[in-house]
Parts: sequence; C-alpha cells; structure tokens
Amino acid sequence: MPENDLLQNPAFRAPGLGERLRELFLGEKRPLDCVQVEVTSCCAGRCVYCPHTTQTGSWRSRHMPDEVFAALWPLLRRSGRAHLQGWGEPLLHPRFFDFAALARKAGCRVSSTSCGLHMDADLAARLVESGMDMLAFSLVGTDAASNAARAGVSFERVCEAIRMVRAAQRGRSGRAVSGENFPEVHLAYLMLADRIEAAAGLPRLMEELDVRMAVVSTLDYIAAPSQAVLAFAPEETDKIARARAVLERAAAEAATGGREIYYALPGPRAVADAGGCRENVTRSLYVDADGALSPCVYLNVPAGEDGPRRRVFGNARDGDPWELWNGETFREFRAALANNAPDACCLACPKRFEA
Repeated sequence: MPENDLLQNPAFRAPGLGERLRELFLGEKRPLDCVQVEVTSCCAGRCVYCPHTTQTGSWRSRHMPDEVFAALWPLLRRSGRAHLQGWGEPLLHPRFFDFAALARKAGCRVSSTSCGLHMDADLAARLVESGMDMLAFSLVGTDAASNAARAGVSFERVCEAIRMVRAAQRGRSGRAVSGENFPEVHLAYLMLADRIEAAAGLPRLMEELDVRMAVVSTLDYIAAPSQAVLAFAPEETDKIARARAVLERAAAEAATGGREIYYALPGPRAVADAGGCRENVTRSLYVDADGALSPCVYLNVPAGEDGPRRRVFGNARDGDPWELWNGETFREFRAALANNAPDACCLACPKRFEA
C-alpha cells in the first residue's frame, strides 16, 4: 500500500446504520443503479471483434490512477453497484482489490468481468475473500473451436480459471466455507452471428463448470465494417429468429437443471424500457481509466481521436462527478434517449431495440 494512500481518505465514511437499514428493509434505492469503471484498458487478448485488435495502432493501454478512482467516491456513494471493468482485463490492475474494497465501503455491490487468462490459485482465493458478489467470465463459444475468435485466451484457460474460483470457494478441505457462494460465477457469453448454434452447448458447459447463470449478449460495437455480419441488426429478422430459437431451447434445457440463461435480442422497433436503452443510461454511467464520464462503454473507446461515436460529459479529475452527471448537457442526452429522440451516436445501436 503506498504512503499517503489516496484510497484511505478519512473523509470516505461508510454508510451509517440508518441508511443501511433503509436500503435493506425498506428497499430504498440509490439514485444510480450502477457505475461501470474501466480500471484498465490493458489486455493480452486479441479477440477478432474487439477494437483493441482492429485499432491496435492507436489503442491507449493504461491503468486508472488512484486519484481518479478516489475522485469517484461521490458516485460510488450514490450507486447500488460498481462494475469494475471496461475495455481491458480488470484483474491486471495492481490495486484492483483496493478499488473493490473502497467501492464496498461506499455501500456498493461489486462485480467484474474477466477473460480468466491470469487466474491462479492465489488470485482465486483473493477474489473469494474480496466480498464481491459477482464475477463473470467471457466466452464466444462452448468449445475450443467456436471460442477461437477470442484469440490469445484459450477456451481451456477460461474453464480452468472458473474451476479455480469454484475450488477456492469450496476450500481445500472440500467442505463449505464462509462466502462459498460469493462471488457468484456467471458466463458472459457473446453470441456472434456466424456461430449461433454454439450457444446450444451452454447448458452442458454450465453444468460441467457448476455455473448457475449465463448472460448472452450480441455484438453491439462494430469495430470494423467487415464485422457487421457478426452482429444482429434490428432489420435482420431471419437471423434474429434463428438465434432466438437456439436460445429458447438452451434456456429451457438449462432450467431443468436449475440454471438460467438470460438473453435479449433486437426487435423491429426501439423500446422505451430503461430510459430507451438496454444499457439503462438513465440510472447508470461509464467512467474510463482517465476519469472521463460517458453514458455507456460503447461511447468511449480508448483508441483514435475524438469522433462521432464518442460522447464525454466531463472528467472526475476536474470536478465532482455527481455534479457532472446532473449537468445540463448530460441530462439532456439522457432525456432525448428516453423520449426516443436520441443523439446521432445512438440511433442505430442495437441496445435501443433489445427486449
């Protein structure tokens, strides 16, 4: 721990007993559901569909500095969850667990998504002891062949990482230990349109790895024009129908074993749920490793110059991030999206059509 640690600021006081009781027993909600924090944009993977691969020449690999995470305290105190992951592998950050601890001190539930590449027994044990409530592992297939698009992170390595966490939860003796069910392990499964049938293997894989839930998403950020065929556009009804049929069967099969597959696919019309977007931008936001605030992760990719696909509404280094969230321009952006009159950067995003 560094001297004069910014994360140990005495002004960072945990919620009082009254606040905790109101949240626990009266269901009192915080203003934000989630703040997603890009603790790092560094990653050893070279997934073919990721902008880290397609824009490698201009990619900005960096860790979030302590002073930036400390500056997020006003947001953390007002958010129900802190999801520590952005455009990189979060477990590479040397202070990941200190960040998680501060978010928990603020009263947040803490989660993350990992590629699993750097997992070992010690790291698995620290995750189990961290107090995090959810840890997801990323896949695009259910065997080595269908998962090959995740170059640099083998399918077998992800499965091994999950088994390490499950073993740490059981304890070396094989008996139940305190916190056995935490963090809850999920699969973050990206369904690509060129391998729809691979998702049929999810129930089998979930049983093999003792995973209760898989959350299936589709490719929302098209990192290169040639990759549009991997996504599901709202007008591609036949493609979407094939995916839905596979997922419905897989979900039904998983349910027979007490497991759940959650998915959402684009429909023909934009939906107004969650403020007009599946990313729930009316009650959540994204903060990149430099402290910049954006409505969601897709609107702030750490590559290239500012362009039509990037939206930033201030920086936590420069002022109270809660005040930035409530600033006029950020509020207007969210209101337009909720009223189905979104900013141009959101017009064609599949997240507006998912239901």
